[in-house]
Amino acid sequence: MAHYFFTGFPGFICTALIKELLRETEEVETVYVLVLPQFAQKANEEIGKIAHDAKRPRDHFTVITGDITQPNLGIAPEYQEELQDKVNYIFHLAAIYDLAVPYDLAYNVNVNGTKNVNDWVVTLKNLKRYIYFSTAYISGTRVGRIYETEFDMGQSFKNHYESTKFEAEKWVRTLFDEVPLTIIRPGIVKGHSETGETIKFDGPYFILNLLDRMRHFPIIPYFGESAAEGNFVPVDYVLKGTIYLAHAEKAVGKTYHLTDPKPYRMRDVYRMMMEAYLHKKPVGTMPLSFARGLLSIPSVRKWLRVEKEALDYLTCQAEYDASIAQQDLAEAGIVCPDFADTLTSMIAFYDAHKNDPDKQLPIK
Repeated sequence: MAHYFFTGFPGFICTALIKELLRETEEVETVYVLVLPQFAQKANEEIGKIAHDAKRPRDHFTVITGDITQPNLGIAPEYQEELQDKVNYIFHLAAIYDLAVPYDLAYNVNVNGTKNVNDWVVTLKNLKRYIYFSTAYISGTRVGRIYETEFDMGQSFKNHYESTKFEAEKWVRTLFDEVPLTIIRPGIVKGHSETGETIKFDGPYFILNLLDRMRHFPIIPYFGESAAEGNFVPVDYVLKGTIYLAHAEKAVGKTYHLTDPKPYRMRDVYRMMMEAYLHKKPVGTMPLSFARGLLSIPSVRKWLRVEKEALDYLTCQAEYDASIAQQDLAEAGIVCPDFADTLTSMIAFYDAHKNDPDKQLPIK
């Protein structure tokens, strides 16, 4: 039996990861989740639902208040000895994921927070694996084929999210020789491939927000003429892949792209989404410079419910090689679903929940 510790709860991916872990293995003895004090009530409610649905005793789950930006993660002393003796697996997911995040906030949480997690991880006496959630987009403005074995290639970055996640992974990589470590770099995570469920409408959902607002326009154009790929991966692929790799000995010391090995071009993604959602096809092309100008106007981007930083991914010329991930996941039969096959459930969930303010990102 094993003891698991998670940061990033009650976030969507962390919550879904715990649920999937409980479905995949009976070897879970205890689940500890670290939450900010203001989320303690919500976290306890969510843990209660998870325990009930998984038919596991509630006392096998412990909500611990703390803050990764504080030394020792802000965890009360009475918990420290228990955690240092028991924790076998730590999944570090806590981060600021907003593309428009201010630098100081992103650096404090993503970089300083990860340094503190690293310092805490090396004190754990029975650690079997440290799983760190990075992102494929630490590649920044690089173009061409990006390999899982590559890291610092002198790249610059499109936003503070990317730059601070790069700095955070740099610190995590210093532990390769100290602890059993696996780094996960997902693509842009979307909802469940079968149910469409997601907690926030960001990433590809910005396209749906745009299309929803423009649905009555006589003509809806493409935006830009880039041949960029859209690397969107359903959350269930990321979860299954992560859980398998977290327990596979061959994954120790490796970095994995949990990206789509056969992504569509962004123009094709945009067209497929428009056809599936509005039953229309794009007509003509709006220059990306004009679109950027429009989204520079706060009232326009708030009405469209689209962050202007999202346009950068329409021209991102990176191609993410996932050969190592594909090879190591093959024996478990874990493969990334085709984006086209997930559209029906994705759009149905979006259409049912598009007016839920809790699912829409606040656009500034």
